[in-house]
Amino acid sequence: MGRPKVSIVVPIYNVEKYLRQCLDSIVNQTLKDIEIICVDDGSTDSSPAIIQEYVEKDDRVKVVTKPNSGYGNSMNRGFDMAEGEYIGIVESDDYAESNMFEVLYRIASKNRLDIIKSGYYFYYSIPKERNEKVEIVSKARENVIFCPATDFKAPMEMVEFFNLKPTIWSAIYRREFIRENNIRFNETPGASFQDASFNFKVMALAKRVQLIRDAFLHYRQDNENSSVNSAGKVFCVCDEYAEMQRFLDTNPVNRGRLECVCKRIKYDSYMWNFERLAPKYKYIFIERAAMEFEEDFEKGTMNPKYFEDYKWKDVKQLVEDPAVYYTRKALNQPGYTSKAVRAIKNSYSYKIGRLITFFPRKFLGGIQSVKDDGIVYTFKLGCKKIARGLSWLKDQKSR
Repeated sequence: MGRPKVSIVVPIYNVEKYLRQCLDSIVNQTLKDIEIICVDDGSTDSSPAIIQEYVEKDDRVKVVTKPNSGYGNSMNRGFDMAEGEYIGIVESDDYAESNMFEVLYRIASKNRLDIIKSGYYFYYSIPKERNEKVEIVSKARENVIFCPATDFKAPMEMVEFFNLKPTIWSAIYRREFIRENNIRFNETPGASFQDASFNFKVMALAKRVQLIRDAFLHYRQDNENSSVNSAGKVFCVCDEYAEMQRFLDTNPVNRGRLECVCKRIKYDSYMWNFERLAPKYKYIFIERAAMEFEEDFEKGTMNPKYFEDYKWKDVKQLVEDPAVYYTRKALNQPGYTSKAVRAIKNSYSYKIGRLITFFPRKFLGGIQSVKDDGIVYTFKLGCKKIARGLSWLKDQKSR
């Protein structure tokens, strides 16, 4: 067989329960001219034996066996090994429709695309099997070939596009585009949202992208090894946005176009992470988020044009008063009471931290308010806050 049309990378770690369904869906693709690269990340279950079964039956199946080193490393190893014109991804607990890669390759090849991305299905196998289709583009836009970094004219259009769920497995990528731009996955430990920075980089650099409404990949929802209770994964999303910033810092043109977009989608990602964390980790994450966004404000990379009004007010409150922000958000969480919030606010560490940061927070908040809302509004707001403070002190003395 000559050069394959599509190389399909399958990252694998302890998925014996689902692996055969995944591999069956790939070896039975209607596009026969493919290679299948199974990257075993040190599995300790029967996954290696299952992979070997497919290697022996189908010479298109190749295997990379390595010590456990995480999803990002597995993907980089698979991409480095790929020889196809395009590279696709099927994660080992998902499965693909039989015509997925034939359809995607035909469109990508015809239109000389860097990336083609399709819809997908949320797949549930319990309590009963069902699929929920997700379309990522309107009918009017699905035949449009565009450059994400330059073709959106309105800031919120760009935000909407870059805020799409990464779904790196519902797409194929031109191999030479990946190689020429040296696009790599972030090699952080485990499976920790490494799709986020990869998706941002490929979309920032691609010149010819097309989205289609058809869905092919079944994205399993009932095998999510929850990290909400894992202390080691509280800040993994922060690692991804640090990688995006590193990428922008080394690509000045993209930095000028996309840095404000990056900060906007960062806010949404951080709030998604906050909502999914176990309660005991929520406040420490909010403190980290507040610190990062304060630095972003100081660098001038926060721009209200890329935010809805209410989200702009939210992120300003997060920076100015993370405890108030946390209280408001936490009390809206299911099963979360005000008791935990009061315990944090009454702790010595919280009070000392608030005292130390009082004047810097108020000073920076005032500067930002002048920039956003004008000096008159800021002066009136300051007077109201002083009046409320004096009233509170008066009440305390009278008790």
